Amino acid sequence: MYLKMAKRVLLETDKRLVWKLAYNMGFKGLRSVQKFKKRLKRGEFFPPFLYISIVNSCNLRCQGCWVDVSAKQQAIDVEATNRMINEAKQLGNSFFGILGGEPFMHPQLMEILAAHPDAYFQVFTNGHFITDSVARELRKLGNVTPLISVEGTEIVSDQRRGHTDVYNRTMEGIHNSVNNKLLTGVCTSVCQTNIDDLVTDAWVDRLIELGAMYMWFHTYRPIGPDPQPDLALTREQQRRVRRFVVNTRATKPIGVVDAYYDHAGQSLCPAATGVSHHISPWGDIEPCPIIQFAKESIHDERSLWDTFNGSDFLTEFRQIAAQSTRGCIVLERPDLLKELVDKHGARDTTVRDSAMVELEALEPRNSQWDDDLKIPERSFVYRFVKKHWFNDFGAYHEGLPLRREPVATVSATSGGESSESGGCCGDANVAENQPNLVQLGE
Repeated sequence: MYLKMAKRVLLETDKRLVWKLAYNMGFKGLRSVQKFKKRLKRGEFFPPFLYISIVNSCNLRCQGCWVDVSAKQQAIDVEATNRMINEAKQLGNSFFGILGGEPFMHPQLMEILAAHPDAYFQVFTNGHFITDSVARELRKLGNVTPLISVEGTEIVSDQRRGHTDVYNRTMEGIHNSVNNKLLTGVCTSVCQTNIDDLVTDAWVDRLIELGAMYMWFHTYRPIGPDPQPDLALTREQQRRVRRFVVNTRATKPIGVVDAYYDHAGQSLCPAATGVSHHISPWGDIEPCPIIQFAKESIHDERSLWDTFNGSDFLTEFRQIAAQSTRGCIVLERPDLLKELVDKHGARDTTVRDSAMVELEALEPRNSQWDDDLKIPERSFVYRFVKKHWFNDFGAYHEGLPLRREPVATVSATSGGESSESGGCCGDANVAENQPNLVQLGE
């Protein structure tokens, strides 16, 4: 399997792009994690990976989207972006995730990518703007991998993404990327309407046939102004996705990314461990893309280093998140996140100015934390890499997470609350009935 994967990479992609990936993302990326670990031992902090939403606009209207895609376009300032990336590079960073909205709607995206040939960028996109000429330009740059989202079959894609002919236009973007020998990835936000179509060997084989080099299964998270909780996965479906990812890594010649488990199958949160944080199109520094509250900005007069190390809000977020759950605090303990935002007076970073109302309306539900079942990596390569460079980095080692009672989950059939994951509280206001196990400020 590993020989087949190596053969695919060498024969189906541009060798210069492979070298850029291996050096800028591989070698330098691992080095940035090593620096991150050393800083933690000194009581210092700077995330080795930054995810940057460079524009809020998008040509699609996806179900459950939390981005203000219909608001007036806000494209992050190129000068400020380059300054931020340069500061991060000086601290050892080399990899940056580029998000939106739809990143290719930023009029100066290519200028930003071209300004940093010594860094590597993963662009999260629906693929509709990747024409042959755009793909050729990306190949010329050499430091970019497009991660193109496919949300289901033709019918499901149109339903999920709020437009017609979405699937075909996305597939055209994949073809243009592959035909220009880009290292192309395909991602999916797995939910009720696409799990049976895309979490399958047939779909993986199809991606390999198309020329995709890696894939990424996100788990749908019902948040934002229109959360669509009926699309959320049940506990057993989450386990099914995890088993599928682990087995695919061990049997198929395609890379599979995940951001929520270590080598032993123990769940984690990248924002809680501090391995990544998020920058909004307005320059706000947020724990992650779905937490739309901030105290700091890249436009502050302080250096990026001083901003991250001096942020009480971000520091306490990581502490509270790690003490309350190994999963997603937004889904499992929105009450604690609300207390944290209130305590620090963090501002709402949305245009709609309703993030707090949306947070207060969230009903606690299961996320990736599954203490009853841990599914370790079967692949020795993934197991080795994760053990050394993608784990909890000690975030959870000071004590076990304090929340032990299971939270409510969404039924796959009715959208109501279910006890299929080992019991549930049976109360939509479950957070109000739980003891406040984490006292803010202590």
